[in-house]
Amino acid sequence: MSELHFKYQAFDAAGNVQNGLLTADSEREAIRLLQGKNLTPVKIQETKSNTERSRRKKISHTDVLDFTTGLCTLVEARVPLDKALRLLEGITESAAMRELVRDLLRHVKEGKSLADAMESHPQVFTKMYINIVRAGEEGGILHDLLPDLAEFLEASARTRQAIIAAMIYPIVLLVTGIISVVLLLVFVVPQFAAMFEDAGTEIPPSAAFLLSVSAFLQSYGYLFIMLTVVLVLAWTRMDRYPAMRLRKHTLLLSLPLLGTLILYKECAIFARTLGALLGAGIPLIRSLRVAREVVTNTVMTKQLLQVEEDVRGGAGLGISLEKTNLFPTLLHQLVTVGEESGRTASILLKTATTFDTTVRNQMAALVAALQPALIIFLAIAVGGITITMLSAVFSMNAVEF
Repeated sequence: MSELHFKYQAFDAAGNVQNGLLTADSEREAIRLLQGKNLTPVKIQETKSNTERSRRKKISHTDVLDFTTGLCTLVEARVPLDKALRLLEGITESAAMRELVRDLLRHVKEGKSLADAMESHPQVFTKMYINIVRAGEEGGILHDLLPDLAEFLEASARTRQAIIAAMIYPIVLLVTGIISVVLLLVFVVPQFAAMFEDAGTEIPPSAAFLLSVSAFLQSYGYLFIMLTVVLVLAWTRMDRYPAMRLRKHTLLLSLPLLGTLILYKECAIFARTLGALLGAGIPLIRSLRVAREVVTNTVMTKQLLQVEEDVRGGAGLGISLEKTNLFPTLLHQLVTVGEESGRTASILLKTATTFDTTVRNQMAALVAALQPALIIFLAIAVGGITITMLSAVFSMNAVEF
């Protein structure tokens, strides 16, 4: 049984004020318990210990997916919603997710819908998620919509994990290469400087260049670290200002190869969200608004706002997407076909799968080309420094001989 702690202030039969703590499943039950003790509640407030602790703990995408899958299984088995939430609370391993399920259960027992309860956790449940749940509750078809929602989350998780997994090895190679070169220049190359000074011979130009770079890094290397930190902070803070964020996202979309990957990734998110909402029976205008809010690129969001206005004015969705000259031809052509055949929702979902596959394939091709390039860079950098300094030493010895 889920239990919450409440602070209360109440009047007793003699009119005296009573303050205290009690444990109950919900605020409504807390009032009932106080009335059972012949107390008239004046103020009841849930203690912060539970809610603040759950906010501090991160709820991962995996936790949300597991919750959705479990809820889908129970609802399909026609288990009442409050009982389903109580069961999920008992089997959920994540403490943060357990607190969230407990909060959802409390709201549901107080008479709220599950969608309304989820709205109090916007950092966990997206607007698309909440709208699909609301459509299922209002139409009595939650058991039909939850499987599609779980499949949506699984597809999104697969794409996200594929991108992360593909980038781990190149990033490790790049960081290893940079650290190796810096260590050589800062700690190894200066040792040769003392040898050249003791020998009193002329230093070859290539070795002299490496020695000057080494001396510069030793004296001003911290400036590179500070500059990197400043650039990263400036790049992230650009999102705080709408005009700067628009320029940033325009730049990202204009980058060769990377811009295409970003465009296809956002199109997959848009198509999958819109398809899921339309499949749930949500009207097109409302679905477009929610799908637009899920897209993170400001340039695309601005264009989708115009698409929404065009559709509201009576234009077709496919034609409206084509007018933007931004979205891939495949998207608006298939949407047009879907509108003509009355299968817009299913075609959008298939299009999202196509875009996801394209992103994964392009990422795999990029990583396949990037890995040997980074290895060659590492070999040239480290080997070049080593060969240059050793050649200088050998030439010095030859002169002495």
